[in-house]
Amino acid sequence: IDTLMKIAHLRTYTMNSGQMSSWLKLFENKLIPLMEKHGIKVESYWVNEENTQFIWIRSYGNSIENIKQKEDSFYGSRWWKKNVDFVRGHISHREIKLIKH
Repeated sequence: IDTLMKIAHLRTYTMNSGQMSSWLKLFENKLIPLMEKHGIKVESYWVNEENTQFIWIRSYGNSIENIKQKEDSFYGSRWWKKNVDFVRGHISHREIKLIKH
């Protein structure tokens, strides 16, 4: 295994109308710290010019096996289980691509 390799997801979320501002607060204040606690690193994020899509990269380290382990930990957390409907209520569509560096 190349120790410099990084496994990540390029994620594009189409937001429900009027939800971007609420999403950004939630993402920055709650989701980033929670993901980091579970070993998922938010590399960067952007909003498209129309303010309708949220594009971001989150990484898992250097192994595809890390994805399942870290996502199971994150999605199994008490906070996520309690708030999943609220979080996903911001999003009308998700596109997720596995990328490697």
